[in-house]
Amino acid sequence: MRGTAMLTPRIRTLGTALREARLEAHFGLRELARRVGANPALVSNWELGQRVPGIEDVAGILGALGVVGEDKQRILCLARGTTDPGWITLGRQAEPDHLAGLLACERVATSLVEWHPLLMPGLLQIPDYARAAFVAGGLPPSAAERQADVRTGRRPLVVGPSAIPFEALIGEAALRNPIGGPETMARQLRFIADLAATSAKLRVLVIRSGVGGHPGLSGQFSLYGMRAAEPIVYFEHHSSGAFILDEGDVGNYRDAVVRMREKAMTAKDSLAFIERRAAEFRSIAQTAPQFDGAGSPANCPPSQMNASG
Repeated sequence: MRGTAMLTPRIRTLGTALREARLEAHFGLRELARRVGANPALVSNWELGQRVPGIEDVAGILGALGVVGEDKQRILCLARGTTDPGWITLGRQAEPDHLAGLLACERVATSLVEWHPLLMPGLLQIPDYARAAFVAGGLPPSAAERQADVRTGRRPLVVGPSAIPFEALIGEAALRNPIGGPETMARQLRFIADLAATSAKLRVLVIRSGVGGHPGLSGQFSLYGMRAAEPIVYFEHHSSGAFILDEGDVGNYRDAVVRMREKAMTAKDSLAFIERRAAEFRSIAQTAPQFDGAGSPANCPPSQMNASG
């Protein structure tokens, strides 16, 4: 595949990998172009993901740069899959290829919709909540710290002067799941409530338990809107990420978002519900601040944790 490229995560990740390999080898753009017999502007377009190099072009670049072993095979694998309608990348979000693909989406996204049935949206997680969630998922504290840093580092996408429109669809179970204990949950929910009340770009809708999101869509997903291109659907799995670009599959998720909006509480009622849950967790933290290693409050009466909002 040659010529002008779609702004897909895989193509952008390939370009980033080629640029990083060039910089690591201490090659200038013109020197590399001379070595492989290409125009410097074309090599620059390859690195920016604006045009797609052929597999022979990539092999020539890697040979000129002296890239061998696992790094060579990883980059060649990226180059072989540029025409695929989707992409699965192994490793958690902080791993280079996974993070590069995610950032490639976010750099060109014009809007974002996320569905989170069990946890707070990653881009709205406070550091303590993010670390606790990663530890609960089986990561050691040092790795959880790194993952949390990467996650919070991406927050300017939806918070601040350069934020894009962000709609967070959150399941009620996520608001009752005491990740990190009641004190952390109180601060986490208060953070989201304050943002939802003040940001013109953020819209938070809560879907009550028993209402359901959409048949077959129990897992979380993100829908990135793109300028002059079809949206991209992204899934974060336990130790991998998946990007879907197929128009038909993406359309199913766009339809699902419409149906979930119809089932959700209004933005005003959602904000009030989150504020009540924050106050309840704050009260629990003040009366029973101890919690077990799994993040569940100790000596917390079931009626307090399961009371209807």
